[in-house]
Amino acid sequence: MKLQLTHVTHYDYSPAVETAQHMAYLQPLDAPFQRLLSHSLDIHPTPAQTRLSRDVFGNTRCFFSLQTPHPALDVVARSVVETLAQPRTGSQISWEKTRDLFRYVSGGSFERASEFVFVSPHVPRHADFLAYARPSFVPGLCLLEAAADLMQRIHADFSYVSHSTQVNTPALEALRKRRGVCQDFAHIMLACLRANGLAARYVSGYMMTQAAPGTVKLKGGDASHAWVSVYLADLPEGRRWCDFDPTNNRWGWQSPGEEYVTLAIGRDFSDVSPLRGVIHGGAQSTLSVGVTVEESGMGATLDDVMRMSMGQSQSQSQSQL
Repeated sequence: MKLQLTHVTHYDYSPAVETAQHMAYLQPLDAPFQRLLSHSLDIHPTPAQTRLSRDVFGNTRCFFSLQTPHPALDVVARSVVETLAQPRTGSQISWEKTRDLFRYVSGGSFERASEFVFVSPHVPRHADFLAYARPSFVPGLCLLEAAADLMQRIHADFSYVSHSTQVNTPALEALRKRRGVCQDFAHIMLACLRANGLAARYVSGYMMTQAAPGTVKLKGGDASHAWVSVYLADLPEGRRWCDFDPTNNRWGWQSPGEEYVTLAIGRDFSDVSPLRGVIHGGAQSTLSVGVTVEESGMGATLDDVMRMSMGQSQSQSQSQL
């Protein structure tokens, strides 16, 4: 499936920002399960400096700096991506055997996935996560089944409530309240998996949504999305990560479906926030975000997305499904 993406971020500042430095994670991954066909990033006002680089997880990021006063900032990312169907390959390794791979043994081999076993800023270690995960991790059960059961339980037990949490809402708070958005569900699932000594990473991306019957899909009405990827050591090299989306109860190798686009991977949201930065001035700010994901050739216009984003003012750094 060929998808075109438009992601518009607009900030209004009062008073004007004097200088600013930002980091954008807005370029989709170019990987075996999806091909990046084109990408552009338009920034206004024009930055004094821009620089592309790769982070430690292989994501492409763009640093840019603004050295003149500006009352507003517009960042528009446009991408065309071809997503590829991935056959489901059976994994039989138990969750205990996978856990044991990451335990330190003198002279033992190093598992690169071990960097996704430990705590991270938004994914702490707590007994409540272990307790919630316990029913899914039956002794001897293969990891694939255990992770799928955990995903299904989160989907059933938690209520999706827009704007019920903020970017910095602790995962433990969302666990106790049993509600949140996709970012919260991803962090909770990560915490449950890591509490059992398993490697799991945060996936930032997009999902193409469908209009309700008899209606027209709104331009800019989509949003950023987040899900989880679990390491399965018995699969061939390059196919050892399986994705689970607890928000929508879907899973699959490399992505939960062809309508998903992977933007970046990290330990949690803090590694791959679509746009973050440091500003001097601008004591008050208003953020608007508009995202459109549709099949290539449908013709989303920037004006359409901008009009929608003006109606989606956010107090957090990005909107999330």
